[in-house]
Amino acid sequence: ASHSVAVTADGAVWSWGNGGQSRLGHGDEQNQLLPKKIEALAGRRVIAVSAGWQHSLAITADGAIWSWGNGGNGRLGHRDE
Repeated sequence: ASHSVAVTADGAVWSWGNGGQSRLGHGDEQNQLLPKKIEALAGRRVIAVSAGWQHSLAITADGAIWSWGNGGNGRLGHRDE
């Protein structure tokens, strides 16, 4: 992957790298040279993250799955692409 995501001990999620296809989760396509907190997940306790080809995923402590980035071929699971 051309980007990275990480979760901290308190459940915050950070991402950095290539921002194309909104894969970083910051609401834009800007590249990030340094880790930046994903504000859309603030207040949710994330327990695991994964960086895919042009997308990312997170799972929260309550079992919710969040996905963002390129949804082609159904890779985000939103049933809309």
